[in-house]
Amino acid sequence: MNKCPGSAERGSGVSSAVITPPSAAPALHNHKPAPQHTAQPNTTTPQRSSSLLPEMAKENCPSLAEVVKRVAEQQQSQASDIEKSKAVLFLLQAKCQELEKEMNSVLLETKTTEREIHLQDDAIEVTKYCCENLEAQVRALYSENLKLRCDAETIQEEFEMKLARNNEYREKIKDHKHLFWEMESKLPIMIELAEKKAVVEELKAKKEELICDLQNPEGSVIKQVQEEITHLKSEVTTLKDLINKKKDLLEEEKKKHAKLRKEIEVQNKRYDAILKRLHCQLNKVQSNKRQWHWNIQQLEKKAAELRKCLGVAELQNIV
Repeated sequence: MNKCPGSAERGSGVSSAVITPPSAAPALHNHKPAPQHTAQPNTTTPQRSSSLLPEMAKENCPSLAEVVKRVAEQQQSQASDIEKSKAVLFLLQAKCQELEKEMNSVLLETKTTEREIHLQDDAIEVTKYCCENLEAQVRALYSENLKLRCDAETIQEEFEMKLARNNEYREKIKDHKHLFWEMESKLPIMIELAEKKAVVEELKAKKEELICDLQNPEGSVIKQVQEEITHLKSEVTTLKDLINKKKDLLEEEKKKHAKLRKEIEVQNKRYDAILKRLHCQLNKVQSNKRQWHWNIQQLEKKAAELRKCLGVAELQNIV
């Protein structure tokens, strides 16, 4: 790239040095024969030189034409050489421009590649930072998962314990219900109710028998049956009333039992709270007791020190 301007300068220098105007050719011709005329007067006399001048001019005439031709040929050859050198120069300049363009494009590509490399380096740094953050997050998540597994195991154990307690409580409730039904069956109300049910069944059987008897055409029987039916209906209504009353009593008893259960649960909760409160008070009392014991020890130490001081003071007073 740096050689092309020098070659251009050399070409311009050659062209300026070689190309001469046509007017310079006679000057060269006139300048060259001058030493020949000046050199001869030193060897001959002036008369002889004056006589020899026309002969010398005749002899030099063909040589001047040849010199002019040679100069013209040299100028033409120099002009052709200059044209060739100009063409070569133009080619070299075009090649230099192409090379400059290629160099510029290569420089741009290198700059772009350097930018891409810098960007890739930045991206690599960012990805490294992200990877480090992700590794830290993964470690934190792994520790959290371990903690959650431990918590889940503890919760599972607590759930199993609670489930066992609930199963025990359900079995106790079933036993209690069984005992309650046994106690209800042993109640006199339930015995009377069973007896009344038996009576009702007997009455139903009698009713069916009477329906069969009603098919007979005798009127007295029908009247007796009707009277008995009315009487039985009245008894049935009274029994139904009694049964309803007994049912109400049973429902009231059930409600009382439910209230008692709730009260028992409330009392149990209260007792648990009281126990907790007593435990807290006991802990406080124990801590206070320890504090008092420590204070007593400190006071005893201070009393012993004061006694020693008093003993020393009394000795000093005695002395």
